[in-house]
Amino acid sequence: MRVGCARDRGRFRPGMASSVRVRRAAAVVVAVTLTMISGGNVVSAEPRTTIESISADEAPDGSRLIEVTPVGESQMNFTVHSTAMDKNVTVRVIRAASEKRPTVYMLGGVEGNSEQFGWEQKADVEKFFSDKDVNVVIPFGGQSSYYADWKQDDPKLGRNKWQTFLTKELPPIVDSALETTGKNAIAGLSMSATSVLNLAISKPGLYQSVGAYSGCAMTSDPVARRFVEITVSDFGGNPENMWGAAEDPLWAANDPYVNAERLRGTTLYISNGSGLPGPYDTLDARTVGGNRRALATQVVVGGVIEAVTNDCTMRLAEKLRALDIPATVDLRPVGTHSWGYWRDDLSASWPMMAAAIGA
Repeated sequence: MRVGCARDRGRFRPGMASSVRVRRAAAVVVAVTLTMISGGNVVSAEPRTTIESISADEAPDGSRLIEVTPVGESQMNFTVHSTAMDKNVTVRVIRAASEKRPTVYMLGGVEGNSEQFGWEQKADVEKFFSDKDVNVVIPFGGQSSYYADWKQDDPKLGRNKWQTFLTKELPPIVDSALETTGKNAIAGLSMSATSVLNLAISKPGLYQSVGAYSGCAMTSDPVARRFVEITVSDFGGNPENMWGAAEDPLWAANDPYVNAERLRGTTLYISNGSGLPGPYDTLDARTVGGNRRALATQVVVGGVIEAVTNDCTMRLAEKLRALDIPATVDLRPVGTHSWGYWRDDLSASWPMMAAAIGA
């Protein structure tokens, strides 16, 4: 059944003229007008700038596309209602120039992604992917959540069922809306470098390739668990609301090191710096901007964090070798926990990802 849409301040919402019962598998159709103005003239006839209808199937649990908002010349925001989290999630989409193209999902660090912070602002992903002809999907939110399914709601962070959202609810919506090939890669940094491995483990075959940059793949041993607890508390969350008390089996169930066997068959790129200052740890670095205090924080705090994740990464690499699971592992002799290195990681891992998803 097709549902009419009305325009409201640049956003397009399903019309409310009548009450409609929609089956779980029914399509939700959202009309989107993508208009590009150049020099005062409307430019048309290009695939990414014409008026088109985007049809998105509902996920099996009823999660659905609510609205589409054009953002700039080549991007749009999907507002997706998550049944599992009972809330709307904003998803930034950079659409491929062609139909039937694969998709790259990109998760943020402890701060999550937003209009103000994340992959677009810190790593210029729109520019990076401008000649790649792939769909890029960047979910907003997820601060301190590990993009996990939490055991219970948190007073500060609310209901987190990100694993369900990212593996079961969002993919069928994205695939139908963008007419993808169904081939996916996923990349994450810092906190979400752990998450992308867990997501691949939770649903083998969903992601053909995983890029994990500067993350700790261990969560359940005492030292790693403390690292997780600090990360979750960064935005006021209670770690016990995520995976329970220290003895709860959910900690081991969400430990990529423990469950590494389930990564077999996935193309893996895992990277980390040593924590020692490198080429992006200077006053004129983009992430520092001449600020001496920012540089000191990046070198000292970022150095310590990167040294910790480096130990985790080395241990994961050893585990994968012992299991005879192929992986590209890039252990840099220098580098702190900062965006300059993650931009390089994305660039270095892309050829491997592209080959895995047919991009």
